[in-house]
Amino acid sequence: MTSIEQKTKQNIFTKLMSMDDKVWARHANPWSVWTRVLTGLPVMLISTWSIKTCGWWSIAIIALAAFWIWINPRLFSPPKNTDNWASKVTFGERVWLNRYTQSIPKHHRQWALSLSIIAGIGFVIATIGAYHNNLFATIAGGLISWFGKMWFCDRMVWLYENMQDKNPEYQSWQRHD
Repeated sequence: MTSIEQKTKQNIFTKLMSMDDKVWARHANPWSVWTRVLTGLPVMLISTWSIKTCGWWSIAIIALAAFWIWINPRLFSPPKNTDNWASKVTFGERVWLNRYTQSIPKHHRQWALSLSIIAGIGFVIATIGAYHNNLFATIAGGLISWFGKMWFCDRMVWLYENMQDKNPEYQSWQRHD
């Protein structure tokens, strides 16, 4: 893989979400992390559920859900202290996204990919269930997705804690009262 391909892969998520250093610093606020964790998936599934009931109006609901996912990391101020699980999740995600330029341990890469696949499969099941207004599939898939994502988040904390001393940039993200 060329360095251009690596840089492109690395930046797809960041470009899609327009995440620069300032936005990442704000997203490290635990309020940002927890409000997104608790509302992101339900808002997306409710908007999908509404397609059959609301018809074309559901596009507005889906757009609002997508806007919520995009705006959430921008709503909160950067935290004064980042010595907490939620802030370290965002730091780990940044390390994960940077894996093409700064290598990470193989076990972290394998776990993160596996958990992403689990969360993705759950999301697909939940989305199909929501589209067909099937409560069981929506809830079951949603739970699989949510627990896969939460386990992924916990792995991101572990990744950050293993990598924070390997790159001065990673240490610069920390804030202490």
